[in-house]
Amino acid sequence: MSFADLIFTTATEGSVLIKNEGKMLPLKKGDSVCVFGRCQKDFHKSGMGSGGSVHVLYSTVLIDELLKAENSETAVFDRELVNVYEEWHKENPFDNGGGRWAGEPWSQKEMPVSKEMASRFAKNNSKAIYVIGRNAGEDKDLQAVKGSWYLSETEYDNLVNICSVFDEVAVIFNTCGIMDTSFINDSAFYGHIKAAAYVWMGGMEAGHSAAALLMGKENFSGKLSDTIAKIEDYPSTKNFGNEKENIYEEDIFVGYRYFNTFAKDKILYPFGFGLSYTEFKTQITECREDSLTVTIKAEITNTGNCSGKETLEVYLNAPDGKLGKASRVLAGFAKTGLLEKGQKETVTVKFNLEDFASYDDSGITGFAHSWVLEEGKYYVYAGSDSLNAEKVSFGEKDSICIGKTYAVKKCSQAGAPFKEFKRLKNENGNAVYENVPLNKNDLEKIIKENLPKEIPFTGNKGISFDDVKKDRNLMNDFIAQLDVKQLATIVRGEGMMSAKVTMGITAAYGGLSDSLHDDYKIPVAGCADGPSGIRVDTGREASLMPIGTQIACTWNPELIEELFIEEGKELVRYEIDSLLGPGINIHRNPLNGRNFEYLSEDPFLTGIIAAAEIRGLKKGGSSGTIKHYACNSQELCRNSSDSVLSERALREIYLKGFEIVVKDGHLVSLMTSYNPINGHWAASNYETVAMILRNEWKYDGLVMTDWWAKMNHCVKGGNATIKNAAYMIRARNDIYMIVDNDGAECNQYGDNIEECLSNGELTLGELQLCVKNILNFILQAPVSKRPLRALKEILEFNTECKAAPEGAKTVSERIDFIPDENTWLTVDHKGVYNISGTYIKESDDLSQSVTNIMIDGKPASSLECRSTAGVFTTVNASQVILNPGTYHVTLEHTKPGITVSKISFNSQVITPVSMGVIK
Repeated sequence: MSFADLIFTTATEGSVLIKNEGKMLPLKKGDSVCVFGRCQKDFHKSGMGSGGSVHVLYSTVLIDELLKAENSETAVFDRELVNVYEEWHKENPFDNGGGRWAGEPWSQKEMPVSKEMASRFAKNNSKAIYVIGRNAGEDKDLQAVKGSWYLSETEYDNLVNICSVFDEVAVIFNTCGIMDTSFINDSAFYGHIKAAAYVWMGGMEAGHSAAALLMGKENFSGKLSDTIAKIEDYPSTKNFGNEKENIYEEDIFVGYRYFNTFAKDKILYPFGFGLSYTEFKTQITECREDSLTVTIKAEITNTGNCSGKETLEVYLNAPDGKLGKASRVLAGFAKTGLLEKGQKETVTVKFNLEDFASYDDSGITGFAHSWVLEEGKYYVYAGSDSLNAEKVSFGEKDSICIGKTYAVKKCSQAGAPFKEFKRLKNENGNAVYENVPLNKNDLEKIIKENLPKEIPFTGNKGISFDDVKKDRNLMNDFIAQLDVKQLATIVRGEGMMSAKVTMGITAAYGGLSDSLHDDYKIPVAGCADGPSGIRVDTGREASLMPIGTQIACTWNPELIEELFIEEGKELVRYEIDSLLGPGINIHRNPLNGRNFEYLSEDPFLTGIIAAAEIRGLKKGGSSGTIKHYACNSQELCRNSSDSVLSERALREIYLKGFEIVVKDGHLVSLMTSYNPINGHWAASNYETVAMILRNEWKYDGLVMTDWWAKMNHCVKGGNATIKNAAYMIRARNDIYMIVDNDGAECNQYGDNIEECLSNGELTLGELQLCVKNILNFILQAPVSKRPLRALKEILEFNTECKAAPEGAKTVSERIDFIPDENTWLTVDHKGVYNISGTYIKESDDLSQSVTNIMIDGKPASSLECRSTAGVFTTVNASQVILNPGTYHVTLEHTKPGITVSKISFNSQVITPVSMGVIK
């Protein structure tokens, strides 16, 4: 299948049908249908922020695709109503928040549908569809208010009026995640809402896939990756959204782990639930256990009237024991291929009980800080969702019996909290609270005992990076040549919009100085925002995939691996070495705005799907950077709000998905998060990065910070700043992202690396080890397979305009100006021109914006624009070669709120040695 076909298939398989009374869907021949809701036209394709900022190749719109599919053998759609919405849309255009970062509203202004209007259209139509749109994302959480989590007043009133005259109404959720779904059964709608489906945001095939499902050209096979309940019933809600700290009081009881254990009656739609247009019969044919390895085989038969796919889900119920467990935990799953009517397939789920051991962070089992299997009976359930899966038997036994508690793996305390609080515990089916075990580590001692060895400095011995490519045993000898300044340059990434990599992507790292590049031949690697596709801020178009939640709802890792093979190939074509994704943080609460980038409330499903994405990217020739490690559970104050949680919850829930991907063996790059975890910012959190990720999991790949992350002292904690790069290095986080272009070698942000080396707070061996990880990443990255490009590739411009328009400015040695649509520059002689800009920007510190400088309508240079705190800032953009003639110069802002006070062209005589020329 082509990339577009795989995007379409993923969007269809990840859409979830949650209600279909009387088989209202799919729409059939003879149905005459009214489509209400403005998002039929303004159909969302992705969420807000960097994760969805792809200049898409094309997009598809639901109503357009429904009308395209309409013919004499299908349902028909009321064109008059379509036209009503078209005319209303002209007077009420889509509100993108002025293009501001996180400025788009959660929901769009909706056209009121009066009872009279609904009645008029009901006279000639038999069914109605109401499309509801919601959006959130980076820097914008949802809130439990109308128009966000809840229906707006207009949406509610519209549905009341539509349901008063239509007997069959379907609600279609074109949303970034789950929202309040309880209204479906509201008495105000008199039971007329017969069908409901989450079609999420399907990327560039969003409208096409949703239309195909509604028309019955494709069948729903998605399963929910989250439990749907009322917002007040999620145990995390009361501790969500605090600006200073979030207490993870619910502990391991996230999502269905909580509801299945304590509140089954609060579940509206269970985790793993999803309907189909056909029916299936599932018969367990084999259930055995051998040395704690459980094998479940099931014969699944399509007993309905159309083709479809079904998923077998297997859950484990461990004894409560002394630790207290969730009543069910997902242990495995398998999805069938496409089964025709009457066709059957045998699927197999296999897992080992030890992989689902519980973590004892208190020592109550006798095995402190260990993964433990407690004595007792372990029951296995199999079925189509977490709530309705049925117990399976092992011959004459109804369970697997562990006769004695034992430790599966002994660990060391790491990541435990310092703050006292009480956490939820299951005590024989009762919800009780206990004091959380506190951190007792002598971290200063642990760090000193685990300092890496220093590689003695030798100076330049003539070993180049090309030599290391041929013989990796030379890596230490190569690093020995680099002095402190060169080593520190390597651990600073540059960007965004660096000319040292594919213009328009997110960052550049590696051989960023003349000496590293020219003398040692270290290439510069580049990464691009994801995880739904490649973000290129020059406007270059790329493929847009479905959002992470929709990807997880496929429950189909084989399909997702195929999808990401194509994404890997596209990265290679764009000369990009890593996609910043997948995002795999846990859906702790449905209001987290960035949930659309993430996958699920369940760490096992998250890990399996994410591992498939990483394998696919590798097979496609590039790689992925999983993020955000860890506990990025809200967007409000995301770089300062402390995630306070137990060591057990951290390991069992919030790190488990990362662990699965790391141990899958294909991961080479990982990004830490902005937030502190138990008082230590993630990028400088020694316990989570050095002790767990590096030492326990044996991860030796690249670790990067999030963009403009803050760090604090690894032992003392305290205030965090972007200058504490030495503590990042000590925590075994390899590279700081990012300084401005050309800022790595000159230490633009004034970080404390060299200062801490001098005073003994950091060792040379620690710095060298981070550099080694970065260089090992580059060795296996696509950039090492490409010829070494110039450190900066300079664009050469020729113009057809030889006669200067009136008012054209002449460039001699230097010119300062403010470009507008009528700005023309006349060049008398060929030369190299350095471009710089002075600007001011009011916004969040972490907002990511760019101003492109266009010459004759083509991107020539870019200003990376962040918040300047009310102060005009001058930045160097790039250099160009201009041949004699007159050029039209304009500015293109990717986001509003940027005020440019001056653009400067400064003539240079000599082209730098490490520049290549692109004509």
